Amino acid sequence: MKRVYLFCSAGMSTSMLASNMQQVANEHNVDMEVKAFPHEKIREIVAEYHPDCILLGPQIKYLYDETINIIGNNIPIMVIDSGDYGMMNGEKVLKTAIKLMRSFKK
Repeated sequence: MKRVYLFCSAGMSTSMLASNMQQVANEHNVDMEVKAFPHEKIREIVAEYHPDCILLGPQIKYLYDETINIIGNNIPIMVIDSGDYGMMNGEKVLKTAIKLMRSFKK
């Protein structure tokens, strides 16, 4: 199972997007766990669950470099497109995460 974890400032709107993404994954029989967390918990979440992909909400894109410094280059990280985020387009964000994981080189 692949783990795609979303992080944002509080986790509220991102939780809705994660739920939408999980629903799309389930409908297409994609073995994936999609969850959302507040960015302040990223160290403990990464250490405990070892996600396969990290997506940052557009409202914390300024934390992108800090996130890389925290977790290193072993996990693909990207900022969610603000248009897809605003529209809660779980299918498109999920497809983008899958493409990111496939193209990632450790």
